[in-house]
Amino acid sequence: MEARASLKYARISPRKVKIVMDLIRNQPAEKAMAILKFTPKAACEDLEKLLKSAMANAENNHNMDTSRLYVAECFVSPGPILKRIRAKDHGRAHRILKRTSHMTLVLREQED
Repeated sequence: MEARASLKYARISPRKVKIVMDLIRNQPAEKAMAILKFTPKAACEDLEKLLKSAMANAENNHNMDTSRLYVAECFVSPGPILKRIRAKDHGRAHRILKRTSHMTLVLREQED
């Protein structure tokens, strides 16, 4: 039995999200929440909301015990890239790539 939550089109680069996801992978849900709360990274805010959502899904939809949950899987994939242009010297233009992410978090109950 597993509970999952996903966040699509988050306006943050997948590279930045992956760093934080590596910190919480295979951790108990409560410990993962503490890690996200005290890590000074931009991705932590979105991942904390995602973890809360997955925990709520586990409790309400699957009747799982929240004290025994752990982060079984978490992965990020790139979403669409917003292309913008910044003016440069001598009338030139450079492209700015504003990347987006699709994040997925899966929680499972620990086996005894």
